[in-house]
Amino acid sequence: MKQQQELLVKSVLDSWYSHVSRVDNLLDTLTDEKLQNEVAPGRNRGIYLLGHLTAVHDRMLPLFNFEKHHYGQLDEIFITSSDKAAKEMPSAADLRLYWKDVNETLAKHFKTLQPEDWFKKHSSVSDEDFAKEPHRNRLNVLVSRTNHLAYHLGQLIFLNKP
Repeated sequence: MKQQQELLVKSVLDSWYSHVSRVDNLLDTLTDEKLQNEVAPGRNRGIYLLGHLTAVHDRMLPLFNFEKHHYGQLDEIFITSSDKAAKEMPSAADLRLYWKDVNETLAKHFKTLQPEDWFKKHSSVSDEDFAKEPHRNRLNVLVSRTNHLAYHLGQLIFLNKP
């Protein structure tokens, strides 16, 4: 059982790190000016997607009971509001720094977890609900966030079109 848990956790983490790396590599090719473009006509801008992904990943810190999130100011701009709704937003340069910081902080915490820790509840589920639905665990959240990241990576790729 423990070996199966280790294999499953490793598979999910490998996917997570792979997608974070793909976004990192893509961001290295995109200028701040390109990030101002919509990924498709009438769709979100790259800068909004970068801020959105950063805010979502930042919220994982308290969700996994690691620490307080670092950039709570991003929630209103990139989680509860749509693109172009905010009067002001951080610069692309700042968002790039926040993105790296949040993902490095998550990686640092991930390395401290044992495979069985991934199957423990996250902070948004009560003990009572977790007893009924043990699949509402940290690993399930990471799978969901990896899928979310992959979806938005697919959008961001369109910013590199000629």
